Amino acid sequence: MTRPVRLPTGHRWVVVDVETSGLRSSTHRVLSVAALALREDGSVERELVTLLNPGCDPGPVHIHNLTPQRLAGAPRFEEVANDLLELLDGRTLVAHNASFDYGFLDAEVRRAGMTMPTRQRLCTLALSRRLEIDVPNHKLSTLAAHWKVRQNRAHDAYDDALVLTEVFAHSASLAESLRLPLPVVGCADRRAVYPDRVPRVESPWRNPGRLDPGVGLVQGMKLVISGSTDVPRLSLAARLTAAGLDVMNSVSRQTGVVVCNDPHSSSAKVRRAVADGIPVLTERQLGEMLLHVTPGEPKAAAAPSEVQRPRPATTVPSTKPWHGRRVLIVGGSHADSVLMRSRIVQLGAKPSVNLSAGVTDVLVLDGGELDPRMDRVSARQLPLLTAPDVNSALEPAAPPARGALREPIRPPSQWVAPLLARGEVIDLPPQTTSLTVNASWRAHTEDDAFDVDVVALLLGDDGRVGCDEDFLFYNSPTSSDGTVELSCDGSSEQGVRIELAALHSDYQCVSVSAAIGGDRTFGELGPISVTVDAPDRTIASFVLDAGTTERTMHFAEIYRRAEQWRLRAVGQGYEYDLATLATEYGVTVDD
Repeated sequence: MTRPVRLPTGHRWVVVDVETSGLRSSTHRVLSVAALALREDGSVERELVTLLNPGCDPGPVHIHNLTPQRLAGAPRFEEVANDLLELLDGRTLVAHNASFDYGFLDAEVRRAGMTMPTRQRLCTLALSRRLEIDVPNHKLSTLAAHWKVRQNRAHDAYDDALVLTEVFAHSASLAESLRLPLPVVGCADRRAVYPDRVPRVESPWRNPGRLDPGVGLVQGMKLVISGSTDVPRLSLAARLTAAGLDVMNSVSRQTGVVVCNDPHSSSAKVRRAVADGIPVLTERQLGEMLLHVTPGEPKAAAAPSEVQRPRPATTVPSTKPWHGRRVLIVGGSHADSVLMRSRIVQLGAKPSVNLSAGVTDVLVLDGGELDPRMDRVSARQLPLLTAPDVNSALEPAAPPARGALREPIRPPSQWVAPLLARGEVIDLPPQTTSLTVNASWRAHTEDDAFDVDVVALLLGDDGRVGCDEDFLFYNSPTSSDGTVELSCDGSSEQGVRIELAALHSDYQCVSVSAAIGGDRTFGELGPISVTVDAPDRTIASFVLDAGTTERTMHFAEIYRRAEQWRLRAVGQGYEYDLATLATEYGVTVDD
């Protein structure tokens, strides 16, 4: 560490970084790992740093520079697992995009027949977002530059871990000064254990519908495998795909045939197939039909249509008077707060959900002077505004309510994305290949935390899921092909990562929603900040705060229109629960 620090108490911290052969922990491997156990002063007490021989293609060598030759003499993961787990045991794991690093280590540990001892983790990416540090993006290199931490070798696990140690120390210190809770989350595994998922491969053939025994298999037919198979499931799926069949992981109304060797199976897939009249074959019967597969009808390229285009997302400087300012509202009724936030947005400012480092002004409504954060507001010398100040700013011809308004102590942010109104639609930049929809709300203490689950629905052109697997939630957080994935980055930060360039053409829309557990509502939760982030910048943001008694809410839609991806800020809430929301989109929910 280059500066004396004191890490937050109540945890024993271990900073971790991994380099991997790809992005999916289920199929890719860890190539190198660095784990630094820290003392309270931020110095390294113990460390484990090693390359690993994954026994497979190391993937993007141009990023991590870990060639097969460099890894050839390295130990296998299982050879270092005991030492690594001993180092992790009893400590809170700190990583940048912690769900990624933890997920990969957890997958490797499972392959070794062991169990991760880590019970809690902290994501410095979520911490940086919670602090609203004024940076164009929250990459580790960007934060290192912000905190003036020297980075020698990006994507080197050991150097990244050393850099992250300092970034974490500075960020945690700033959070403490603001009395912002740290985004520590539990690592309890809520995922069920499923059979091998079949990777989704784009089929070039139209779906011919249900199997007709008189015709046999036709290229493009959607096929689902249920239960154990004589040939390993993934090998069988590869053979079927090579024959031109579209292998799916769950049954839907579009499924043409289900393969199951057990004639008495009571699996959910077979039950639904029987209920819907979908033919069920054994693996042997399937093998006989594979000898004579009828050629399919190629999919036609979609013709572009003329549509009225919404405004594109741009970074043109705003002429609004409060552009770049972040305003925190304290006090007031729910209705008053909603009204003031809408007016703040009209002025070009972004409402904040926390007293963060980015807040430039504080709007005090009735009772706001009793907010426990006001002593921090005073210590930071933030300007205090009233409702008349906001109202008069919207009417330039009117005299200010209290004389000239004070300029912010802190300069407005120079990295402000377009602020959308509820229901507004924009085109995403044409070069956007991946993005993350990030949702955050006021950081509560552990005793008062809300049980919020952000979910995603992958919808077809009929506005419904093709199969139950197209519903992503806490127990099934990743799409079958890995192109859409949920992440729980913090206690009040969750997101949905979408690889637009690789998203299957069957999916016309990714709908991002959320549900609150128990008897609590979105009115109690308060405003929700949503940002749509590309890897290098925020594309757009909006605040949803009109919720009252709702238990579920649609946040946003990313959808295709005439070969163009668009974003809609939705903000529509419902009083029913998550199961009902899923059912509305065609998901079969078990009782």
